[in-house]
Amino acid sequence: MTRKAAPMVPALTTEDSFEQRYQALLHGHSVDSAQWLARQLKRAEQLADDLPASPAQLSGWAVRHSAQVAAEFATYLTQRREGGPRRYFANRAQALWYIQQVAPTKAVDGAWLHGFLQHWQDPRYHGLIRTFLEELGDGDPRCNHVLIYQRLLSRLGCLELLPLADERYLQGSVQLALGAHGDAFEAEAIGYNLGYEQPPLHLLITTYELAELGIDGHYFQLHVTIDNAATGHAHKSIQALLQLLPESDAGAYYQRVRQGYRLNELGESATALIASFDLEQELISSLERKRLFGQFMHSDHCRLQGRTINQWLAEPDGMAGFLDALQAQKWVVRGQDPAESRFWRVMEGPTAPMFGVFSAYEKQLWYDWISADWQGPRIRRVAPGSWETGLQLDAPSSVQKHSTAPLETLIARMAGNRHALPAGLEATRAFIRATGLIQENAH
Repeated sequence: MTRKAAPMVPALTTEDSFEQRYQALLHGHSVDSAQWLARQLKRAEQLADDLPASPAQLSGWAVRHSAQVAAEFATYLTQRREGGPRRYFANRAQALWYIQQVAPTKAVDGAWLHGFLQHWQDPRYHGLIRTFLEELGDGDPRCNHVLIYQRLLSRLGCLELLPLADERYLQGSVQLALGAHGDAFEAEAIGYNLGYEQPPLHLLITTYELAELGIDGHYFQLHVTIDNAATGHAHKSIQALLQLLPESDAGAYYQRVRQGYRLNELGESATALIASFDLEQELISSLERKRLFGQFMHSDHCRLQGRTINQWLAEPDGMAGFLDALQAQKWVVRGQDPAESRFWRVMEGPTAPMFGVFSAYEKQLWYDWISADWQGPRIRRVAPGSWETGLQLDAPSSVQKHSTAPLETLIARMAGNRHALPAGLEATRAFIRATGLIQENAH
């Protein structure tokens, strides 16, 4: 979903942090989460939206939205072919940072639809349920969206997430709360789904630029294709609304749909988040986190600008000065191949004195900070193309023992991100078998 201008969101009231809310909902603790969700809807009430006045106009609206996104992406591609720079990711470190920043939301992909599973006997809900099952990969670990993202983080060396700003947990909390209260907030969940499933421009650009940086964008590309407005999730979102719109009081129901749609705009937009990245500040922050563990680990014979490394690391908020000292003493020469810098050589390679001290992400921060405008190759690049297709993961076995758990138990195991665990994957497959909501040759 796109918005013309950054919305002004009302200030939060004093309450638990978004991260606390997120963790509680992940563990199935939904006490007072309905009231919390109502407060978020109240905040969203003051935002504008671009939905048409009538549900009957939604199909045309979606076509126009898709055409606009396609035209804007074509303009972007033309600019790139003419030598224009990447719009989002100036370097690989920025891309890795972004992938970690949005991980809490990606870890609950589709959660807002969970509450509709109990309506599996009503065909009006089948489009929503089918969307949810596809987010879960129909129980196939190779296709489960949460697992795809987790494997991406693992491949990039980013499984240990950064300390994140509390707002990074807002959208994930909204999704979990909607899923926990699907009946009470049916119209709002449908509206949220309507907004979330419209393919945005930033998704296309992100996929394109990740490939340029040697990062496989299969997860992002998957959402470009599966969310398409012709037959994909964007289309299903409109059909579900039209089928569930009550004949009486349709206007009030649609207003609630619009409220749910606006929930997508709470928090920082993807483009604003990407633009907030500061390479040097992120490197300094990573050193501050590492400082406490390394301040007694260095011998005193190693000195930098007259001070031992232990002395440098003992000083809180001194890492900016440490970077200046590295440059002054020529341990780091910026704007050149990092291999020419002494400090890079002590951390890079299996025989380096500091091998294993820095994570893959932290090393990328160092690499991009040292190289600056140098146009040489980036480290640990992955050839563009889906590495997911080469995974040797076992598909669900046709001879494995089938679950005989009651449907309510299976549905509970598919909540939050529990569907990505082995028991949740089997519960998904068992739910499909029990309800007959199978799609032939889906995976």
